[in-house]
Amino acid sequence: MSSTLKKINLGFGRLNKAIKVTFFPKNIYTYNRPAHDYHNLSYSQEGEDRILSRIFEGQNQGFYVDVGAHHPQRFSNTYLFYLLGWRGMNIDAKPGSMSLFQKIRPNDINLELPISDSYQVLTYYEFNEPALNGFCPEISQERDGLHHYRIIKTHQLQTYTLSEVLDQYLPKEQQIDFLNVDVEGLDYQVLKSNNWSKYKPKVILAEDLNFSFLDNPPKSKVASLLFDQGYEIYAKSGFTLVFKLRA
Repeated sequence: MSSTLKKINLGFGRLNKAIKVTFFPKNIYTYNRPAHDYHNLSYSQEGEDRILSRIFEGQNQGFYVDVGAHHPQRFSNTYLFYLLGWRGMNIDAKPGSMSLFQKIRPNDINLELPISDSYQVLTYYEFNEPALNGFCPEISQERDGLHHYRIIKTHQLQTYTLSEVLDQYLPKEQQIDFLNVDVEGLDYQVLKSNNWSKYKPKVILAEDLNFSFLDNPPKSKVASLLFDQGYEIYAKSGFTLVFKLRA
């Protein structure tokens, strides 16, 4: 290689280094960091905990109530907050469901209780996919045999209202930062059973399988109930509606 070409290559090398230092300083554009440094941890099925993280950004402590908690980690809208130091109450109707919660989430209040809008005995449908478990006969029968899903067992369970469960188990003077409700078709009944004059979470997540932002106005009993209680829609993720208490 000629001396002139060597000088040209050396010049390009110095120029390339200067561009990196000038325009991509390591303390600002960390182009050499591993890819996993850029991910956001989520345990929710449809990213609901990331929406909640935006709402409660910078809040290191708080309290949640999760009705239809399903699993301490899988599809959980609360586990990320548990890892951050938050504490709360997990409620699920499935017989035996709380044994795993007691192992993985021992610092939470874990309750195996069915919730509805009145004191009654309802049929609980248990699927081979536990995320589909619930009390709604129409939804359960519709899902039975769909793809590989099937009902494997039914239980007759005594239900309780959300207000009486909170009266009994919520720590005294404890404020609820967010309430998560996911009970496969009975979300409205669970919300209806709350004592809104006494328990007013800052944020509520609830599922409505019939809600669409294309509806004008939205045809949602869940949304109508929460609008009347002073909430407004903040976001939607899949079938989950996120409501915030109006300031």
